[in-house]
Amino acid sequence: MAYFIHRKILPLIFAPFIGKVTGIENIPKNKGVILAANHSSYLDHFVIGCSVLSKANRMIFFLSKKEHFDTFFQRQWHKFLKAIPIDRSAGGKEALAEAVKYLKKNNIIMIYPEGTRTLTGRLNRAKTGVIRLALQAKVPVVPIGVTNTFRMLPKGKTIPQWGIKADVNLGTPIYFNKYYGKENNKKTLRLLTTKLMKEIGKLAKQKYEFD
Repeated sequence: MAYFIHRKILPLIFAPFIGKVTGIENIPKNKGVILAANHSSYLDHFVIGCSVLSKANRMIFFLSKKEHFDTFFQRQWHKFLKAIPIDRSAGGKEALAEAVKYLKKNNIIMIYPEGTRTLTGRLNRAKTGVIRLALQAKVPVVPIGVTNTFRMLPKGKTIPQWGIKADVNLGTPIYFNKYYGKENNKKTLRLLTTKLMKEIGKLAKQKYEFD
């Protein structure tokens, strides 16, 4: 039932908010992969999830802060969305270990490298967790740029603005084979995170302004 709702019902509900979707063919088939996108709105989950599920026919598992599991309804909703809770105060080590298991079973993990929604619509400085996970699981990362979701539903708003559509642009997979074994090297993690975010910025029609 959950798969049917994800596959058939949610794409119909969120279709009015989704514009062009490009690069779906860049998601490797039947392999573990990380999708990494900019994060401007709660709508990002649904816009990306519905686009990938309806066009690539693959389920996505999200990493989400554990605070989203505090109440009964939040907990049930995020479980339905296939979210894996992250305890940010503990550095998210348990969640990353769980995500590695999912990736090694050839699943898709969706992460926002910035860690939280932007308050301005511009890209925030990203954390290095995505790269650490990619190196641990030995999987590629597909960068995603999402446009217009900040205009539709920025942080603090509860009702989306109609008449605006979000474009979802998926880039080519980034492989980090030559960096395997360096997941604890802070300089390497930051260097590769910046590289990834610059690609996400291009796809989101923005400039990543951090090192």
